[in-house]
Amino acid sequence: MFLVEMFQRKTTMPTAAEALAGRADPVETASTHFVNGRPLKGPFPQGSEIACFAMGRFSAAERLFWPLHGVHVTAAGYAGGFTPNPTYQELMTSLTGHAQTVMVVFDPDVITYRALLRIFFEGHDPTQAMRQGNDIGTFFRSAIFTTSPLQLEQAGAARQTYQEALTAAGHGGRIVTAIAPLTEFHYAETNHQQHAARNPGARTGLKGTGVGLPDLA
Repeated sequence: MFLVEMFQRKTTMPTAAEALAGRADPVETASTHFVNGRPLKGPFPQGSEIACFAMGRFSAAERLFWPLHGVHVTAAGYAGGFTPNPTYQELMTSLTGHAQTVMVVFDPDVITYRALLRIFFEGHDPTQAMRQGNDIGTFFRSAIFTTSPLQLEQAGAARQTYQEALTAAGHGGRIVTAIAPLTEFHYAETNHQQHAARNPGARTGLKGTGVGLPDLA
């Protein structure tokens, strides 16, 4: 019975009443990006925009974005939950409500949000609910947290376009990616920032569908 309860907890979102209490102060994190040395929390260049994507294990997802021309800095963190300033250990109980999330600070004059959406949809399987491959849990769910009305519109259009592409390719799965405005992004602990660069050879845990996202109008 205990094992059944734990499995259900990993794939069932908690309510606000069930969520852990958390803490008033943020957890300690790195001050600079391990790869490019830029401040992780800013200040960011004028005109920068922020995108946030949850697509499974953030250690694997983050490395898809930081090499992109026009991306200023990336960070691993937690979004979409209830618990204030959660720790990684708390997240893994499935009792904070958060998803492992990558924050991407980018210059929209150099790289578009639509280009980032392409990396997101092609970089994981958005038809897998509360998991990516063998990584199972609410914290591995697929989600886009938007920071502007335009992002919300473009993310919704990309999801629809990608669903049509999957259907045309005979994939058969239905996209479960949640799209919602970002309420708060909590930076993960230092050892989770740019984890793939700190730990070369670590497993990725991400695998796309093999279907490309068509160009968006």
